[in-house]
Amino acid sequence: MKRPARVSRCVWLALLVAAPGVAQQVPDSNFDPPVAAPSFPSGTGPIVAIDAAHVNFHTMEGRYQTLAKLLLKDGYRVQPNRASFSASSLASIDVLVIANAMHAQSEAGFAPLPNVSAFSESEIAAVEQWVADGGSLFLIADHMPIAGHNEALAAAFGIRFHNGFVFDSTGAGLITFRRSDGTLGSSRVVEGYHESTRVDSVTAFTGQAFRLDPHVDAEPLLVIADGHTVFLPSVAWEFSNSTPRIPAAHLLQGALVRHEAGRIAVFGEAAMFSAQLAGAQQRPMGMNHPSAAHNYRFALNLLRWLTDGS
Repeated sequence: MKRPARVSRCVWLALLVAAPGVAQQVPDSNFDPPVAAPSFPSGTGPIVAIDAAHVNFHTMEGRYQTLAKLLLKDGYRVQPNRASFSASSLASIDVLVIANAMHAQSEAGFAPLPNVSAFSESEIAAVEQWVADGGSLFLIADHMPIAGHNEALAAAFGIRFHNGFVFDSTGAGLITFRRSDGTLGSSRVVEGYHESTRVDSVTAFTGQAFRLDPHVDAEPLLVIADGHTVFLPSVAWEFSNSTPRIPAAHLLQGALVRHEAGRIAVFGEAAMFSAQLAGAQQRPMGMNHPSAAHNYRFALNLLRWLTDGS
């Protein structure tokens, strides 16, 4: 396969999603989308715990600050999770959000292959059992090496992460999934729970791609179109003519999964649920991006699906 001409020149994308300590990504405190009809009276909704115990690149005090505020406006009770996963630590949680968890090997800078799991075997077993018993998991894992740090947890649910980067034929990583072309799957999350939450498009910012095992009970949400490629480098953001790659067409960046009595919303890109200002020029990235006007609606609908029981 011919190497996309601009992969080595994705400078602005590299700055937006580069290694911790290199990229300047700060929450956009001025972004405040409306919640026309809150799902729950203020402070009465399900408990949403955003993980902060696994070297997470996105936390409620940091890059997911806007997501936390959005969910609070929708009536959810939002809190950080600072404990290792176990039956006892998960018992009081309704929705567990794991966003870009990493192993300590990537704490100072993205680690090259092989990437170690962010979670112990006992933690993975605890989360799987909690979901099987009725818990709701919102699992988000971005491009390499983050997909690698999360692939063991995903595999417990039949979700197979590709530990790489998704680019189109020009080398760009920004992808907009649309109703009009079928790349945004039909579901309650897309139709919305009332008129103000209908979703017509969702924009993602690079990320990885994944597939589902045949036995998985799932609804595809974000389906990658023809003309995209998954690059699988051994070092993040280092590409050459010899970098392994696979076609990304028809792989996923988002899906809804039912696992026994529980539910999982899984995504291969994290910035789509944030609102950040990135780089020295403070470029909008996430729900505040001009092409991502419906991303915040998508986030609200996902949480509603994870908690509504229907």
